[in-house]
Amino acid sequence: MSDNRPLRVAVIGSGPAGIYASDALMKSGQEVSIDLYERMPAPFGLIRYGVAPDHPRIKGIIKSLHKVLDKPQIRLLGNINVGEDVTLDDLKKHYDAVIYATGATDDRELNIPGGEHTIGAGKFVGFYDANPHFSESWSQPAESVAVIGVGNVGLDIARVLAKTGDELLVTEIPDNVYESLKNNRAREVHVFGRRGPAQAKFTPLELKELNHSKTIEVVVDPEDIDYDEASMEARHNSKITDQVCTILENYAIADPKNAPHKLYLHFFESPVEVKTDADGKVTGLVTERTTYRDGKVVGTGKLTEWPVGDVYRAVGYKSHRPADIPWDDRQNVIPNVGGRVLTEGPTADGIAGVPGSADPEAELRETLPGVYTTGWVRRGPVGLIGNTKGDANQAVANLLEDVAQGIGFQPEDASEEGVIELLHSRGIDYTTWEGWHNLDAHERALGEAEGRERKKVREIEEMVRYSSGEARVEA
Repeated sequence: MSDNRPLRVAVIGSGPAGIYASDALMKSGQEVSIDLYERMPAPFGLIRYGVAPDHPRIKGIIKSLHKVLDKPQIRLLGNINVGEDVTLDDLKKHYDAVIYATGATDDRELNIPGGEHTIGAGKFVGFYDANPHFSESWSQPAESVAVIGVGNVGLDIARVLAKTGDELLVTEIPDNVYESLKNNRAREVHVFGRRGPAQAKFTPLELKELNHSKTIEVVVDPEDIDYDEASMEARHNSKITDQVCTILENYAIADPKNAPHKLYLHFFESPVEVKTDADGKVTGLVTERTTYRDGKVVGTGKLTEWPVGDVYRAVGYKSHRPADIPWDDRQNVIPNVGGRVLTEGPTADGIAGVPGSADPEAELRETLPGVYTTGWVRRGPVGLIGNTKGDANQAVANLLEDVAQGIGFQPEDASEEGVIELLHSRGIDYTTWEGWHNLDAHERALGEAEGRERKKVREIEEMVRYSSGEARVEA
């Protein structure tokens, strides 16, 4: 790299992982010029399209991400599909390095008989968060539904299903989401986890807030409140785990609320089969009762069939393979060691919480010079913000170490104008950070007209139109 220009880096994905990587680059002391590529016309990734609309508090993180994108060293280039609109070979001509932070939005499968008849959490989340790449409408004819998975995504789905459309109308949902949810017929929502309360992955605040809705009564069977020695130790070692267990215990002994919608949290019930009729319509979910034994959760052989009409699976997300990049098919991540992309899988880092998922010999394999990865597409869809920041810091540190040793791309045109000329030559209608401010103002104006903070725009064409300034924002 020439000494008289800044380090040029392309970051793919404008969710938290990509923005934290950009922030780490800008804080490194190295003079940098960053282009943040985003497939959607609007930034923020999972924060905009993966957080339930009735949790605006969580979306407050956007304020901190705003501060990063406001910095002059970074430029947002939205509505660009890297791999189709521009390729990795294109990026090599204009940057010294590239960081892939494309996240995870696909649903993992549920490998039980009838599992193919379940509904992936990501599809429902994409619908109610107005992601244009997912369904525009949602039919919910069943009065009793099941949600498999005791994490925050499962809790979000259960809560949205248990609420009325009018309760959600005060949020940022657009008209198409409200029109579908107001016809929701679910009266019973059953959430199932194969392990006990101490192993649930809820956050305490979200779990406690379930009871704030006047239409929802949370029901926990007192028999599900059980702990073995390892569970008690987990409570002792984690304040969050202890809080979750305490909240669940309070639900188990609470007086009936007589709310119209019941939200049941079931523990020690492992899904074993989804029942369907001759037409493939779901008629029930069969679970096996589990128990603690020698520090593990094992089946007891006792089966229960729950008469539900739909089954949602919230058993984890998986990443979609970016074009032009090596892929670990077993773990659904970009193979890497410390964020350096390997020429082949599996990954050296492994998947957090999955024993044996790392390749101990990965560090001996060849890496792709100038190509790095961070976030969920690097390590799998696990971990909180702290993990994401740690991943970003490590990947950036390795990138800078390589640059110092002359490892990276050899760009033909590293000017900021060169990429823009490329986009114009291909007729790509990209959006910018300034354009986001235009779209943001439009969404806020739509919301203000209905007494809301914001009303989200779903259609890509409309997002691009307001971002470009072609449409006038109504005051």
